[in-house]
Amino acid sequence: MISPDSLPQWMAGSLVLDSIPLGWSGIKFRRYRTPPQEISAPALTDFSVVVYLNRGVINRRRQDGPWQTEAVGPGSVSVVTRSDVSDWRWDGAIEASHIYLPFEALAGTAQDVFDRDIEDIELKNFLAIDDSILTEAAFRLAEETRAKSLGGCLYVEALRCQISVHILRSYATVSFRQQDRNDGLSRAQRRLLIDYIEENIGNSISLADLAALLGLSVFHFSRRFRAEFGRPPYAYVLQRRLEHAKRQLSRKDVSLKTIAAASGFSDQSHMTRLFKRELNISPAQYRRQSTQI
Repeated sequence: MISPDSLPQWMAGSLVLDSIPLGWSGIKFRRYRTPPQEISAPALTDFSVVVYLNRGVINRRRQDGPWQTEAVGPGSVSVVTRSDVSDWRWDGAIEASHIYLPFEALAGTAQDVFDRDIEDIELKNFLAIDDSILTEAAFRLAEETRAKSLGGCLYVEALRCQISVHILRSYATVSFRQQDRNDGLSRAQRRLLIDYIEENIGNSISLADLAALLGLSVFHFSRRFRAEFGRPPYAYVLQRRLEHAKRQLSRKDVSLKTIAAASGFSDQSHMTRLFKRELNISPAQYRRQSTQI
């Protein structure tokens, strides 16, 4: 298999737009102008969407069978699964946008959508269909490739999610891994999480950080964490912060401000609010009670 970066070695034409130097995560965008030709394309590592821009070109594709023939024009879309070798032939010059989605990126979205581990994804191949959602997404990606605007990575991530969910709904066959009966965490994963939280209790701990620690999506991690600990991650981290602060409050020589920072609260007021909400007592009151002889 070859990566989308290597496709020009197998296809004559010029590269008009290219997002690869921009370092987008989970998606690549390229636009090509190509003369009439016939190619035998190696299998790509990524799922592909081709959005045609010019009118009246006859496009042919063969994959383990006879040639398929379609006239393509603005708004026509080809959908191609990964890992398939195929032959292509077009009778006129083509300008087309190519969107590439790595398996890991599409599988990550599928895992979030279905809330299950993904075994495999296969797309239904289409030579020429009308799809306004993919056509519009390609236009937006092209604009972002040119403009390199403020917040571009966030904008592209939103487009990637939209494209991925649409593809999963419309063109994908998804197979799932068999789930464990309790679907919790292994002993090693549990210990890794506990140690990480305790070691970083004074720092910001995000849900994404914890999920990445185990190589899981945020949604999948949250479900497994709750099954294991009986509460959502944010509630567990908050409880550990309060426990850490309570231990520190037994030391009279440490200020409340210092304890709040060391326990991961944004400031002393934040710690006080949470103490009152969770323990129905202020940190100062807790300190007086805990230091009484």
